[in-house]
Amino acid sequence: MIKTLFHYLISLFLIFGSLFVGNSIQSALGIAIPGSIIGMLLLFVLLASGIFKVEWIRPGASLFIRHMMFLFVPISVGLMVHLDTLMSNVIPIVASVIGGSLIVMVTLGLILDKYLSRKGD
Repeated sequence: MIKTLFHYLISLFLIFGSLFVGNSIQSALGIAIPGSIIGMLLLFVLLASGIFKVEWIRPGASLFIRHMMFLFVPISVGLMVHLDTLMSNVIPIVASVIGGSLIVMVTLGLILDKYLSRKGD
């Protein structure tokens, strides 16, 4: 029981520590990229390089994934509060979603086509 609690605490400390470092980098550099994104990229780099072990992060990450539904409640309420703003901008929002999806699909198709043709040679 104590060992499991310790694993959760270490995991949450590493996750929130990377979030804190990401927020600190964002505020120190004054860039437009959110600190949470920088922290997530930092955590990814630390995991990919092997500095952090996946087993260290897994308990906290599983906890967040297990209760993810509750994390979306504030966002849903915020969307309902600002529904009139969303409805007045529905055409630009839909155009952005469709346009962005098309750009991603075309770019991915071109890159994959180039990669697969080079691999076959």
